[in-house]
Amino acid sequence: MPNLSPEAKAYLELFNQMPAIQSMDPISVREMFAQAPPVEVELAPLAKIEDRFIPVDNNEEIKVRIYTPEGEGPFPLFVYYHGGGWVLGDIETSDASCRLIANRTGSIVVSVDYRLSPEFKFPIPLQDSYAALEWVQENATHLNGNASKLVVGGDSAGGNLATVAAMVARDQNGPQISAQVLIYPVTDLAYNTASYEEFQQGFGLDKDLMIWFGDHYIRDESDQKDKYVAPLVAEDLSNLPQALVITAECDVLRDEGLAYAKRLKNASVNVETICEKGLVHGYFTNMAVFPDRIKGTVSSIAQFLTAADQKVNNVK
Repeated sequence: MPNLSPEAKAYLELFNQMPAIQSMDPISVREMFAQAPPVEVELAPLAKIEDRFIPVDNNEEIKVRIYTPEGEGPFPLFVYYHGGGWVLGDIETSDASCRLIANRTGSIVVSVDYRLSPEFKFPIPLQDSYAALEWVQENATHLNGNASKLVVGGDSAGGNLATVAAMVARDQNGPQISAQVLIYPVTDLAYNTASYEEFQQGFGLDKDLMIWFGDHYIRDESDQKDKYVAPLVAEDLSNLPQALVITAECDVLRDEGLAYAKRLKNASVNVETICEKGLVHGYFTNMAVFPDRIKGTVSSIAQFLTAADQKVNNVK
């Protein structure tokens, strides 16, 4: 039996009392979560928080939330993509964690409310994510940000979108990204690692639930092996930004996150990995249950970005 942290045990006791998400349709799941009573959590102080709508493909718009830290600027820029299996979640899901990232790293965090599946299947959530990245780069000066210090990051499906957006930027000579922060990212849709076997049921993100998410995201079986869905299967991972890959010990996605980090290293990308002991999938955006562990993770992110910035400066 894995060594779950006390917070993780308490979280799972509540989570496992809910109806199985994978037995429901996405709209019903969203409604169930929307009806949950709000929980007051500690919110990090910032200079300003602003919601804006930005253009994406076909004259559509998506919302972004811009978190500006206290200070003079220009600030580093951190584009954040929330989790939720491409099906659930929004910028509210990651609000407290994004505030903390902005506060602790001294970065302007732009959280992206990309459109969700299955209403908008792959590649639309990725296209929205990449459009937001381009918008942040183009509007860096207006945001009081420094376009030469541009980071992408996210949790779970958001970690997937972050690293894949970095791949698209590389492949299309797009925005120059200085680093990527991937928190228990989805990197494959094979569902066959040892951690999938060990934590397949009862640890929050069940194997069947992850398959439910993946099936809602992709259009057909060929998408399952598309490098922009499953970056772990990409032939070439060279020339990607230096990366911090954070995994949770008791998570079906742990091993594919570690495998992706290893492949990045083999492609000569500078990579750091952290495995958060005793924790489960979803902890990073649950400030009500995991405040101290989230603060610890954000401190690690801040240290990584400081070191990453120094590496970039040394190269210049």
